[in-house]
Amino acid sequence: MSWQKEVDEIRKREALAKEMGGEERIQRQHDNGRLTVRERIDALADPGSFHEIGALAGKAEYDDNGELADFTPSNFVLGTADLDGRRVVIGGDDFTVRGGAADAKVGDKSGYGEKYALEMRVPLVRLVDGSGGGGSVKTLEMVGYSYVPALHGFSTTMELMGLVPVVCACMGSVAGLGAVRVTISHFSLMIKDTSQLFVAGPPVVERGFGKPVEKNELGGSQIHAHQSGAVDNEVATEQEAFVVIKRFLSYLPQNVWQLPPVTACDDGADRRDESLLSVIPRDRREMYEIRDVINSVLDQDSFFEINPGYGRSLVVGLGRLDGHPIGVIANDTQHNGGAVNASASEKMMRFVDLCDTFHLPVVNLVDNPGFLIGTEAEQEGTVRLGSRALMAVYQSSIPWVSVIVRRCYGVAGAGHGKTDGLNLRYAWPSADWGSLPIEGGVQAAYRRDIEAADDPDARRRELEDMLEKYRSPLRTAEAFGIEEVIDPRDTRPLLCDWVKLAYDILPNQLGPKARTPRP
Repeated sequence: MSWQKEVDEIRKREALAKEMGGEERIQRQHDNGRLTVRERIDALADPGSFHEIGALAGKAEYDDNGELADFTPSNFVLGTADLDGRRVVIGGDDFTVRGGAADAKVGDKSGYGEKYALEMRVPLVRLVDGSGGGGSVKTLEMVGYSYVPALHGFSTTMELMGLVPVVCACMGSVAGLGAVRVTISHFSLMIKDTSQLFVAGPPVVERGFGKPVEKNELGGSQIHAHQSGAVDNEVATEQEAFVVIKRFLSYLPQNVWQLPPVTACDDGADRRDESLLSVIPRDRREMYEIRDVINSVLDQDSFFEINPGYGRSLVVGLGRLDGHPIGVIANDTQHNGGAVNASASEKMMRFVDLCDTFHLPVVNLVDNPGFLIGTEAEQEGTVRLGSRALMAVYQSSIPWVSVIVRRCYGVAGAGHGKTDGLNLRYAWPSADWGSLPIEGGVQAAYRRDIEAADDPDARRRELEDMLEKYRSPLRTAEAFGIEEVIDPRDTRPLLCDWVKLAYDILPNQLGPKARTPRP
């Protein structure tokens, strides 16, 4: 006796599932410049590694003889795969079946994928291309009643954030709960021109406000990667998205019970970059390119910047020191002089949470003039968001080292490290610190003296020149107010030595934190 007939039926249904919404809708997806969900998975996963879960889920119709007459697959494709040899769970919406709307799903395949990632402790990659939530109002006609909104399985979604890496890619026009899912991730991205993200799409917005709006105008990547900060990175093509997803995951462990993966490195740990000796201008008003400093200190070509278009006065990203993954924070003087504003504070908070969750030691390259001041900064709530960023730093338990390359001022500057602990730090000869910069502080501290002078400007300059001699970091080092003032060229060797010590103590910190990262 053989079960070959039944096996043949399984293969027949699997083949029907791969036809998705049919040739016409597949062509429409391609005409819109987008791949289908199955093409996306094939492009992302290592060849032959995708193992589908729930391929037979769908809406079936039978003839009078009980034979399958028609089959429409579920519009969510789920499975496991290897990405550069690492096992992950991949789930993606099939836009060719009812536009990926959640009301067309069969069973909770997406929820099952989250539970699989949670219990098997592997990263989750979601390729979002649908509305999520309740989908379309056509549901009312189909089921005959409405429902009170609820977030079923949301506790699993939140728990995942504290245990395994979660990556979400906005691959098309994504609204409602689908949009929320994109943001509840450790890393998210959008494709320029072909993906959009909104709470509600153009038809709903037009009905509510009486004004038509185009999809990219409402929620294109230029908004969310550069203005709102709702997603982290913008890429040019879907193929680039798959490369970026794999690169991001390459710095992270499979879960919080494992160490980040250390790789072989052919960039010498003792390399001393001569450019570091002159990269900081003597004129404190001059700007410089902080990414040149980052790339000179880290392993060559290892820096992966996150959220470059948002909170631009702060650069954050992942990198490697002698093959060891780390997190990098640095002030960018080319935006707000490096002052931390509201968006930079939010960016810093999320990034510190990411590093703390997955045990990535942090290197902070400090040129911080303080929190941004002025009416706009006050209206944006910089002080509250800045406080949250400081709390994220002090709540973290990861190894942390700061290199003060130039300014370190005010309360924001005080958050360069955790002063309640070791607060390991080095300073360059260009370092400059205090509660206020001398240039602005003199005007506040000596106002009456200056205003009473025959030549106020000359008196102000005289006072600044008088105080200038106290500015040297060597004076602070004499009082052990800074532990080491170093040759900038020694920065990489010192950090490469530090990172090995950091990884020696990380095994004692493995496991989940008391709180999950804040999205």
